[in-house]
Amino acid sequence: MPETITSRDAARFPIIASCTLLGLYLFFKIFSQEYINLLLSMYFFVLGILALSHTISPFMNKFFPASFPNRQYQLLFTQGSGENKEEIINYEFDTKDLVCLGLSSIVGVWYLLRKHWIANNLFGLAFSLNGVELLHLNNVSTGCILLGGLFIYDVFWVFGTNVMVTVAKSFEAPIKLVFPQDLLEKGLEADNFAMLGLGDIVIPGIFIALLLRFDISLKKNTHTYFYTSFAAYIFGLGLTIFIMHIFKHAQPALLYLVPACIGFPVLVALAKGEVTEMFSYESSAEILPHTPRLTHFPTVSGSPASLADSMQQKLAGPRRRRPQNPSAIYEESNPKDPAAVTESKEGTEASASKGLEKKEK
Repeated sequence: MPETITSRDAARFPIIASCTLLGLYLFFKIFSQEYINLLLSMYFFVLGILALSHTISPFMNKFFPASFPNRQYQLLFTQGSGENKEEIINYEFDTKDLVCLGLSSIVGVWYLLRKHWIANNLFGLAFSLNGVELLHLNNVSTGCILLGGLFIYDVFWVFGTNVMVTVAKSFEAPIKLVFPQDLLEKGLEADNFAMLGLGDIVIPGIFIALLLRFDISLKKNTHTYFYTSFAAYIFGLGLTIFIMHIFKHAQPALLYLVPACIGFPVLVALAKGEVTEMFSYESSAEILPHTPRLTHFPTVSGSPASLADSMQQKLAGPRRRRPQNPSAIYEESNPKDPAAVTESKEGTEASASKGLEKKEK
């Protein structure tokens, strides 16, 4: 289930991120960098395989033939026994998921053994896509608080100290995308890289996704704000690269991305007279097309696809109404004979007990 970021979460996020960054910096200064990176490599090896498998699964399903023997599996891990039994893991998957997991494992082994920049970028893109998918902003004001706070965070830790650059260069994990600057000279064995942190992708990404949902809520069959913010992101990223090339110094990407991603859509809203609608929009109240809506949270687990299919079948099925006996209703509403009243009550209790037994079965 996606997690919604509230304004309180957005205000605390830069503080938590600063503590985490400073903690990593101290770890690299105190402990051996080799052992820390070995531990982090194993951790991101597992996470990267799962994230990449989840990302490529929808694309891989198009290439499986109809005759492919697709079997269903279930991974169940419980704790306790009897009435105290508690499910720890209950996950349903099929043969196609196993194929995607196998392909992702090949990339994972490649990354673990070689730390190749292509494998790093595949994992980084998978993490970014999953981050944008699973993190939601509830409104534009929360997005502005989050982006504004991280704007100050990025500028301070890049220009004010060497903490950000030191951690980024020391951290051997797919938390950044790397771009070889000597690709034409050394080909795939390039070793001189420019870096872009995944935070510079995910944080503006969830804001752009919010504007896409706002476009859909307007019901005008246009994606004006989405395309505007997307073009603004490309412009801000290009400006970051240009400034970095001119001054030959690491640049905080959010210094250029935040004004562009917030400023351009707000200018469009001012021109169209929709500023009030933009800032009053609440994403949590909007249901996207073809998205099943959970009105309650049942104790059912499984893959997202199987859960969505079962929900759509329940929603599409006809609603049954329990048949009622008119004579019994009449007798209950007109109790002339005490014996008839007694028979009516006994019949009601008997039908209720039968209905309860059927429900239990």
